Amino acid sequence: MSSDAPSTPPLRLPPAVRRPRLGVLISGGGTTLLNLQDEIDAGRLDAEIVAVTASRADAVGLARAKQRGLPVADPADKPAGVGLSEHVFGYLRDHRVDLVCLAGFLSLLHIPEDHRGRVLNIHPSLLPAFGGLGMYGNRVHRAVLESGVRVSGCTVHLADEAYDTGPILVQRCCPVETDDTADSLKRRVWEQEKTAFPDAIRLVAGGRHRLEGRRLVRA
Repeated sequence: MSSDAPSTPPLRLPPAVRRPRLGVLISGGGTTLLNLQDEIDAGRLDAEIVAVTASRADAVGLARAKQRGLPVADPADKPAGVGLSEHVFGYLRDHRVDLVCLAGFLSLLHIPEDHRGRVLNIHPSLLPAFGGLGMYGNRVHRAVLESGVRVSGCTVHLADEAYDTGPILVQRCCPVETDDTADSLKRRVWEQEKTAFPDAIRLVAGGRHRLEGRRLVRA
């Protein structure tokens, strides 16, 4: 690559916003989406889910979202890439979304300039370990067990141009037990995910932090 090739500007956190309007993107059962709505309904998260869509038409979470009365758009009939990204972000703009939550969304998005720093992703490991293309669900937990590490957890980070590489916002830890299976570890990590994503939304919406390179610091 030429040294004078244009570089992508660093991510910046958006200004503070009271009661952010959330767009939630899913690919599967929508468990993380429904947890966010549970937190909102319980009064623990001051936000509103105003847009939901998926990367796949057969995502079970779309029907579950409709049952909860959430606004749902049918997925675009487009392969992952620029076309899908343009469709998704056009939909989010139409609904005046403040923050985008990737809640088990498996397609890599091309994030437009007006949404940079406003797209949050959750991953079921302590990044930068056990992330990247193809690392999702029990694939992550099996890799954790096979590695022999004794601690796992989850990470919420800002999404950028690659899988699981953006600046870290929130991490939560849990032990890896000697008798764990991928399923038992998944359940323990999920208990951390349930609070980590709401905490990250509050952090970004609060406007009290900024990024210095990849490091999150108090503003």
